[in-house]
Amino acid sequence: MRTRPRRLVVAAVALLAATAGLPATAAERQDQHDRQDRQEQLSHGGLSAVVRYTEYGIPHILAKDYASLGFGTGWAQAADQVCTLADGFVTVRGERSRFFGPDAATDFSLSSATKNLSSDLYFRGVRQTRTVEKLLAEPAPRGPSRQVKDLMRGFAAGYNTWLEQSRITDPACKGAAWVRPVTSLDVAARFYAVAVLGGQGGAVDDITSAQPPTGSAARGQDIGAGPDAETLIRAVRERTADADMGSNAVAFHGDTTANGRGLLLGNPHYPWHGGRRFWQAQQTIPGELDVAGASLLGSPTISIGYTSHVAWSHTVSTGVPFNLHRLTLDPADPTVYLVDGKPERMKKRTVTVAVKDGAPVTRTQWWTRYGPVVASADGELPLPWTATTAYTLNDPNAANMRFADTSLGFSKARSTTGVLASLARHQGLPWVNTIAADSSGHSLYTQSQVLPRITDDVAARCSTDLGKVTYPAAGLAVLDGSRGDCALGRDTDAVQPGTFGPARMPTLKDAPYAENSNDSAWLANADRPLTGYERIFGNIGTQRSPRTRGALEDVAALAERGGLTVRDLERQQFANRVPAADLAAADTATACAALPGGTATGSDGKAVDVTEACSVLAAWDRTMDTGSRGALLFDRFWRKLTSQVPAAQRWKVPFSAADPVRTPNTLNTAAPGFAVALADTVAELRAAGIALDSRLGEHQFVVRNGQRIAVPGGTEGLGVWNKIEPVWDQVRGGYAEVTTGSSHIQAVGWNGGRCPVARTLLTYSQSSNPGSPHFSDQTRLFSGEKWVTARFCEKDILSSPALKVIRVRER
Repeated sequence: MRTRPRRLVVAAVALLAATAGLPATAAERQDQHDRQDRQEQLSHGGLSAVVRYTEYGIPHILAKDYASLGFGTGWAQAADQVCTLADGFVTVRGERSRFFGPDAATDFSLSSATKNLSSDLYFRGVRQTRTVEKLLAEPAPRGPSRQVKDLMRGFAAGYNTWLEQSRITDPACKGAAWVRPVTSLDVAARFYAVAVLGGQGGAVDDITSAQPPTGSAARGQDIGAGPDAETLIRAVRERTADADMGSNAVAFHGDTTANGRGLLLGNPHYPWHGGRRFWQAQQTIPGELDVAGASLLGSPTISIGYTSHVAWSHTVSTGVPFNLHRLTLDPADPTVYLVDGKPERMKKRTVTVAVKDGAPVTRTQWWTRYGPVVASADGELPLPWTATTAYTLNDPNAANMRFADTSLGFSKARSTTGVLASLARHQGLPWVNTIAADSSGHSLYTQSQVLPRITDDVAARCSTDLGKVTYPAAGLAVLDGSRGDCALGRDTDAVQPGTFGPARMPTLKDAPYAENSNDSAWLANADRPLTGYERIFGNIGTQRSPRTRGALEDVAALAERGGLTVRDLERQQFANRVPAADLAAADTATACAALPGGTATGSDGKAVDVTEACSVLAAWDRTMDTGSRGALLFDRFWRKLTSQVPAAQRWKVPFSAADPVRTPNTLNTAAPGFAVALADTVAELRAAGIALDSRLGEHQFVVRNGQRIAVPGGTEGLGVWNKIEPVWDQVRGGYAEVTTGSSHIQAVGWNGGRCPVARTLLTYSQSSNPGSPHFSDQTRLFSGEKWVTARFCEKDILSSPALKVIRVRER
């Protein structure tokens, strides 16, 4: 690692200043000459890159080709996140038990495995069968392009070079034996893990624990009850509503903006800790690629970002990215299943895992033409394996190594049309929607994702009795695996057999606004509802979440007002309005004040004086700003109310599909649980020594290097756009940590120049190393509801007062 001389930076700034006074054509020629000089400068030796750091430790990576760009990205990610990256590589190698013990819990970053052993059994099985290698060998677009392969190869080399040349100071892995060099296969395996998170990765315990019945059951006596439909529906809905995987995004059309150009606000809700964090960067190959944004850790491509022409973000979709097949088993052998009356033997996958301080553990998994058998009494998918029946999981993303190419296509797009073109060519997004806007004023929403090709017709013809309940209720198809005519087939425009092609994807182009907050595609724009898509994509005409309702109210009002700028996006992000409070706070305060004697009886049977709570709620400004008094009181009350009062009893006016944004409404304060929730809330806060009118930031915070940082925003049930999911710790004085929520936020527009107008914020900051100066600097910005002014163009990068230029290369 070598630091470039400061005089080179000064010379570059002077050169840019000189070109500013030239005619446009001369300036363009000078820019071209400058790009050629930079390219030649990077062309000597092996892989190399120039990393220019600006404020808050954001790297701007300059390279001559894709391999070198991956090299610079891998190096810079390791500098900020080496321990988190190394932990993830241990996961995808199937070595967690070897280093951390088989019974220790995982952090759920790359799968749902509850313990290291089940995680290792799954990922070692993936390695053993060379699953990733086979996908890498597929020709593009079915497999990855040469550019993506070069990025992955370069990323591994850059990560390894940082390990070789640097000293680890992060206490999370300082001196740890499990921090080791990686290969491009490790990088690809991490992509694979992310792709299957919604399918196989969400059922790892069920895959690795599934075993055929033995004894009397194997001789033909069925054991246990069949799967319970309601339990299965609840499991699928919980996976869809996973608090770790949320988001808001809105694109505004040029008809609504001040200058006729598009605007995009992206607000993904992702984990604040572990391997699913975002990391900021700009990637530049002169004349080829210039994109800024955020990458998921371990990824050499920008996952969510913007260029001089287009910006995009993602939200987790409602599409169910897997389905089940019910197998009819041979009565004489529960590892043989019948298809059209002909027997097929399951494939036995025997996997051995090294274990810390113990003998290796060997387990067997069972695979079929439809995918792995899943069986567990208490796993993610509660399904039995009996003498006559078993269930398998079909996950089309287990054959998807196209995620990176899809993202790279976005990075090279010049419009929303280019975004759609990348989606159509690569078809690689596993579980997200895409929202985009461009400098020409176009807006876009599309649910273009990899889903099993289950049409409503296929579900009607081939569903089992269980599937006839789960498909309409939750979008989970359970098909009859004994029938060959129930094969999923292929759309003519689909890259991958058994999946939907682009023509079937719910898509909304050029609406005044296009918004999603993790509900289905139906109300991407409330005035232009999307219909006609298959049930597996999501529902139509059903109740929306409080966050969706609040978001639609906000963005529709902005679009109607018009004249929008990036500043309006900034205000929307930190408005911290509480839609649940707008519906219920006034009624709550009124009903509270009407309680006889000002008391309510708690769940423990004790009377509680709630008089003060009534006045606090009446005076509350109905926001989740850190200075809001009454916000914490309502938050704790609303959590208790919604857990004690069933949804059907909560509102006087029920949901109506004819008025989906404004219904249900009018809180039913006569519900038996209302007064109980109020009493319990007041008792809880008083027991914790928390004043009912305390400021939210006094009791909703994170601690970084021993210092409290107040956190604005609110939980899912409150419907706050600026969503956070804090952890209640009464002993420590309230919400003392955040697990998930607003993460890499970007507000992007254009003004006709070459540089996008962009504001960004990485809420949890760039580095997880407590010794880094960028461990909590952006977290403090988030606390103060402030933004980073993005530096995209060369003149802005080189004029940064924090500029640090580092040249990195392979030795």
